[in-house]
Amino acid sequence: MTLTALLALLLSYLIGAIPAAAWLARARGVDIRKVGSGNSGATNVLRSLGKGPALLVASFDILKGVLAVLLARALGLSAEWAALCGVLAVIGHNFSPFLAFRGGKGVATSFGVIAILDPVLGLTTFVLAIACMWLTRFVSAGSIMGAFIAGALVLVLPRPTWDRAAVLFLAALLVWQHRENIRKLQAGTERRLGEKVS
Repeated sequence: MTLTALLALLLSYLIGAIPAAAWLARARGVDIRKVGSGNSGATNVLRSLGKGPALLVASFDILKGVLAVLLARALGLSAEWAALCGVLAVIGHNFSPFLAFRGGKGVATSFGVIAILDPVLGLTTFVLAIACMWLTRFVSAGSIMGAFIAGALVLVLPRPTWDRAAVLFLAALLVWQHRENIRKLQAGTERRLGEKVS
């Protein structure tokens, strides 16, 4: 591992670790970790603060994934390192040192990584995940479905090994991060899209 690659990995992790949801909520006098699901992500911001702040958070979180991959490319690193930098950004988002190694579930940041690695795969996953979300009215269901779609497509499409490994890892991590949502979906207690924090 070269010093450049090590620096890129570290910076990617730190970029991903920027807790946009928590900091934006704090600026509005809300501790996002103590309201709603306690998750530091766009969905909890939507329920706690509304559409505008949620859109800002989602956009920033997507950008984190994109920037990590672009950083690796700008430093002249190979495609393998670019994919790994994307993965590190998602890990940083999910386990941020700024939030005692807690964070979000990595949906938006994973989408940013996948979209920049493979725009067609990213767009296809996004459209189908959004469709699932609107049909079921569950953000978590759309996110989980998106993970399965991305994982399935990357296995059947001719993709480089490193891109395939990165997407499969991110898909598995996303499903794992939603394990509590899966239990709530099974129990019928998961909040639907549009429900506010009580």
